[in-house]
Amino acid sequence: MANRGAIARRVVRACNEMGLHSIALYSDADAQAPHLAEASETVHLPGNRALETYLNQAAILQAAVDTGADSVHPGYGFLAENADFAEAVQAQGLTFVGPAPRWLRDMGDKIAARSLFADNQFPVFAGSAQITDAAHAQQLAQEIGFPVMLKPAGGGGGMGMEVVQHPDQLEAAMARAQAIAGQAFADSAIYLERWIADPRHIEFQILADGQGGAMHLFERECSVQRRTQKLIEESPAPGLSADKLALHADLAAQICGQLGYDNVGTLETLFTGEGDVGFLEMNTRIQVEHGVTEMVTGVDLVQQQIRLARGEPLPPQGSRQGFAVEARLYAEHAHTFMPSTGRLSRLYIPTLEGIRVECGYQQGQQITPYYDALIAKVIASGSTREMAIGRLLVALKAIEIEGVDTNAALLRSVLQDESFLAGQVDTGIVGRLLGGS
Repeated sequence: MANRGAIARRVVRACNEMGLHSIALYSDADAQAPHLAEASETVHLPGNRALETYLNQAAILQAAVDTGADSVHPGYGFLAENADFAEAVQAQGLTFVGPAPRWLRDMGDKIAARSLFADNQFPVFAGSAQITDAAHAQQLAQEIGFPVMLKPAGGGGGMGMEVVQHPDQLEAAMARAQAIAGQAFADSAIYLERWIADPRHIEFQILADGQGGAMHLFERECSVQRRTQKLIEESPAPGLSADKLALHADLAAQICGQLGYDNVGTLETLFTGEGDVGFLEMNTRIQVEHGVTEMVTGVDLVQQQIRLARGEPLPPQGSRQGFAVEARLYAEHAHTFMPSTGRLSRLYIPTLEGIRVECGYQQGQQITPYYDALIAKVIASGSTREMAIGRLLVALKAIEIEGVDTNAALLRSVLQDESFLAGQVDTGIVGRLLGGS
């Protein structure tokens, strides 16, 4: 398990349920992580920083060889979508639990991915190829129409994105976007896309076998975001046409099957207030919010990753039952949103009806500045959306955390917001709730 935190614990659980021997890697900072006691075996990666540990390809591969592992699960983040790492895993005679390296590479290039899905008749908003210089960018932006969005070709997670309202802002925004893209993704290539104010962010969960077979497990609503980072996800998506959602889910699965995609993936889209739909990107890994889909379908997506990587067939196409809503509980300061570090002097997670908590920490453990500030994912299910939301609110009030600040109050505010309760969500809802921040 070449990862840490909640996803490492989740993969260890899947391995234990499948009767598989699990090997958990850990850094100095994660020496007290709860999944280490749950794994079959552990391997220490000395150091704290990501480049020394969970991004250290040589150390990870050596650990896999030394322990006799036959597969490497990358989780999400770190090396999960790194085609070179996937190829290195395969070169060692090991199975990479994820899509083939070609898909990591092709889908990792956002410009190429846009073109691929457009060529296969999935709707795509107006955009450009790679921008070469300021004059070229001005020409393309005029063709698309201001405002436009500058986006990194090799990026994700909202990093390096710049909204440009007027032509005289474009050159400076390009310089900022290229600098961030180069630093964050080792690729300064950027492109332009039509900017959409406060869209709905809808994603479709895909499973495929690499032999032309593919299926979807419906959609997830991911519009509740803070600084382009998702905070609350749910399924089904409220307030949208079920027929329209099914149409695009079916189309996404059909295209992935035709292309020969393999393993799990998530096709992300934007829905405008006018009813337009456009491709955003294809994530070639397990999503942070995968538990939402698991709660309403009963399909264990992590186990399916492993089974598909071993060449097993797709699961039967099932139905979706009930509602599920997830909140991401972060260690962060309430007003600045900066990470909050310190020792978890109190971490109490009660057992509650209809609640599943994916937590990568235990009481007494340090939350350090070295990695992502996610403490836990709290997922609630219910026979109605109102029941799921109510259960999630109860859980967020019942969970006790001391030693660091958290975003629990913000999450509770969103869940009690009239617009959210009415299913009127879009990517601007958190900003409006915070007074435009």
